[in-house]
Parts: sequence; C-alpha cells; structure tokens
Amino acid sequence: MSANINYKLFINGTWRVGGSRADLPLLNPATEQEVGRVAVASASDLDDALMSAQASLPQWSNMPAEERGSLLIRAARILKAKAETAAAALSREQGKTLGEAKGEYARAVEMLEWNGAHAGKTSAPFPIDEKRIIVPEGIGLVAAFTPWNYPAVLNARKLGASIAAGCPVILKAAEETPSAGLYMIEALQEAGLPRGVVSLVFGNPPMISEHLLASPFVRAVSFTGSTPVGKQLAKIAAGNLQRCVLELGGHAPVVVFEDADLSKTAWAISEYKFECAGQSCNAPSRILVERSIYKEFLAKLVRAAEGIRVGAPDDPDTDMGPMANAKRIEAMERLTKDAVNRGANIETGGKRIPRPGFYWPPTIVSNIHPKSQVLHEEPFGPILTVAPFDTIEEAIEQANDTQYGLASYFFTESPEIQNRMIRSLAAGAVSMNHLKGVSADAPNAGIKQSGYGYEGGVEGVRAFQSLKLVNGVKAVSAQ
Repeated sequence: MSANINYKLFINGTWRVGGSRADLPLLNPATEQEVGRVAVASASDLDDALMSAQASLPQWSNMPAEERGSLLIRAARILKAKAETAAAALSREQGKTLGEAKGEYARAVEMLEWNGAHAGKTSAPFPIDEKRIIVPEGIGLVAAFTPWNYPAVLNARKLGASIAAGCPVILKAAEETPSAGLYMIEALQEAGLPRGVVSLVFGNPPMISEHLLASPFVRAVSFTGSTPVGKQLAKIAAGNLQRCVLELGGHAPVVVFEDADLSKTAWAISEYKFECAGQSCNAPSRILVERSIYKEFLAKLVRAAEGIRVGAPDDPDTDMGPMANAKRIEAMERLTKDAVNRGANIETGGKRIPRPGFYWPPTIVSNIHPKSQVLHEEPFGPILTVAPFDTIEEAIEQANDTQYGLASYFFTESPEIQNRMIRSLAAGAVSMNHLKGVSADAPNAGIKQSGYGYEGGVEGVRAFQSLKLVNGVKAVSAQ
C-alpha cells in the first residue's frame, strides 16, 4: 500500500468516490500526520446501497446456506494471504502495534471461517416434535456499524454472521481505520460475493445511521460502540421495528484474592489491559485487591505497567503504541486530573508523553475517591484504578457498582470463592484466573448499559434470522 491512499465507497459491486465529492483526512496517530483521505457518502450513495442490497435479497437469501458458507471460507483464505499487508495498514491508521494488528487479522480470519463452516447448520430446519419444525430464514437487510479500536475483527464478526444467515449488509465502517473495510470487501469480492450483497460506506455517522434506519428495507441493526450512541440508534430503529444487536461500553473489574499468584496475575492484567492502548470495552479498568495483599500486589502491578515499552507501532520492541486520536488523549487528561483533584495518587504514568503522536503511558491510580469520574465513565484508555477490599461481599458490591455489565474477571484458587463469584458477578462474560477476549464460537452479550443481543456462535447468526414455525410437518417440506 502506498504512503497515501484515497479510500472509496463500495456500492453495488463497484468502488466509487462519494457523491458529495467531499472527503475526510486520515491521520497516523503515531505522527499526527495525514496519510490519506476517506470518501464521504451522500444521501444518494446510501439510497443506491439500499436499492442494490434489496435487489440482491431474493437471490442471496435463496442461495443454499452451504454455498454462502463456502464463500466465507474462500474469503477467509484470501484475507489470510493478505494479512501481512492489511495489518501494516491497520497499525498505521489505528496506532496498535504491528504484532497486535497481525493478531487481530488472525481473529478476523477465524470469524469468517467459523461462520462459513457453520452456515449450513445454522440455516437448517430443526424439529420441535414429530409434527412441528422451525425453519430459520434471513431477516433481511442488515445495517452494521463498526468502531476503530478492533475494526478488522468486528467487520468480520458482523459480516460473517449476516452472510451466513442469508442477509445483505450495508457496512458503515470507521473513518479512522478504513483499510480494515477495504481488505474485508476485497476478500469477499474475490471470493465471488454477488453484486449488491455487501456495501461499504464512510462519512458522517449520524447522517448515515439516520438515513439507513429510516428505510423500511433495513430489518436489523448491528452496532458496536458507546452506550449513548447505541441508545440513540435503538430509538431510531424503533420507528421501523428494526431488530438491534448492541455491543456497548464496559467498565470491567478484576477481583484479586489473597491466594492468587500475585506475580502472574499482575503480569496478566498488565498485558491484557494495555493491548491496543487500553482502548477496548472488554479491558479491565477497576482492580479490587484483598487488603492483606494490597500493598504487595500494587507494587507488582506498577512494576508490570512500567515494563510496558511505549513507542512507534512498527518498532518490534514496542509493547504499546499511541492512542487512536486526540480525543482519547483529552479524555485521559480529564479523568486523571479529576481523580487527582479528589485526592488520588498517581502510582505511575499520568501525563502525556512529550513526543509527536498521541502517546499516553500506562497509568495506575490508587486512593481513588468513590465519586471520581474514572470509576463511573468508561475510561477507554491505559488507566487502571486500584482499591482494597476486606470481604468477599464488599468485593462483589464494588465489582458490580457500575452501570455497565460487559465483562468481569477474578483470580483465586478457592473453589468456594470461585463458585460464589461466578454466580454473583453481574456481567455478560466472567473469566476466572485469566483474561480473555471474545471468540468466534461462543455467544457474547452485555447486560445493563452494555447492550443487548448476541454476537458470536450460533446465537450470533440467529440474531439475523427469523425462526419460522411450520405446523403439520408431514404435509410441509422442510426443504
């Protein structure tokens, strides 16, 4: 890929510039320099995408599910062959290290492969009893919206499930990381995707979402992003009763009990937290430590954080690259200042690194006041708060004391405590003695203000299907 590139829209099987003839600057967060331009979709572009998707629906939905699955598997192989180049582009646009970008594309390939391999199963009729069956059918056109933090894997997750279900998709990908959309579409196109089944648009997010969701052609909405935006999309979708799958914010706790291996736990938290500069809704952000080991563990966690090497994302010695944009730096400064003003201690980090690029160091904050903004607002950056607890009841109360409910983590070897924590932590996903992201084969969803609707696994495909009840199965073919 050249040093600078103009990213276009993909509509009805062809690449085009935006109808408005406007474009947006694409910045490298490691240098703050422009590295490309991104096309802006007009209302006319969106109408073309809607019409072409709707025109493709009869043929696409009636294509045998196994053929759709084979197409996804071919696309996965094509994407895998291009992963080295695609990862370099993603690293340059988003700021994550080259190693992280390569790992993300490996997960994206896995997403396409899993949905491809299971397309036949998830679309096959299944019985209720000897006289009734369920016939899964694609729900119709899907409008999908993906963010900039993990664009490759989230594009693959939404496209893979929708395509497996038999649905056309209009993908509004992140303007900050357009290459992830380009490589995904190219792989699907080379794999033989019919014209109109998938469109790729960029531009003004509110305008695009309002225009697409105003169309009765759109039958489902899949969004990953902030809770306020997700709520707004749900309001708009209510107008046409469009089904919503919303993966929203998180504020994950990690509860560390005194019998945990403190060194391994500190290393595991630091490694997982500071991946992608902490810009992950599943990343831990609130560390709760049993008081008897609090000081010892805090010291180990600080050492682990200070061992994270911050630098240029294409440097093989770098562990953590820059944040994605200036807004994230502003958020780190605001949250840190508020915590300090309320009496918090900065154990390490806490100030922007004085060099070109959006660099913020791993930051650990202790003695945190309960009303500090960082405890109630998703930090979405490399900041960890650390606080002690005395009883398991107190730990559970503090862990659940958030509007979010996406992920929770805990470390202990006690079977009794393990069972109690699994039952008591209020989150869509709970991890014990390790920290793990979302896989292709398992359903994942948030609770409370972290959203609703499942992604991943069979349930992720079902999100884009209607389950038609057929009575009198002896008189009705299941095919």
